[in-house]
Amino acid sequence: MTRSKADRQMSYHAGLAAEQRIAQDYERRGFVVARRRWRGAAGEIDLITRDGDDLVFVEVKKSRTIARAAERLSRRQMTRIYAAAEQFLAGEPDGQLSNVRFDVALVDQAGTIEIIENAFGQA
Repeated sequence: MTRSKADRQMSYHAGLAAEQRIAQDYERRGFVVARRRWRGAAGEIDLITRDGDDLVFVEVKKSRTIARAAERLSRRQMTRIYAAAEQFLAGEPDGQLSNVRFDVALVDQAGTIEIIENAFGQA
């Protein structure tokens, strides 16, 4: 196994662990995790949670520090998340009229988390 492949695998598993930690935090606060790593034609959404009738689309970012994790969210990713969310909403009873929120969950190397609710507005 090459070093770059090992790095990719370690990063993949660290990302899974971060997503699991964030999912547990949402569940602890009473949300229901509806989907993990939901994939549509436009891309993937890390977590989709429900708070009653409301949906929360969550992008998880992990890095050495919270600040570095925050820097990893680009305008292009936000646009992709919006497009994927539109596809997901097509299968919801209220469709595009559903109450939604877009959160960003930041995780540092020590496992500290910071969740920014309603982190970005319309692209």
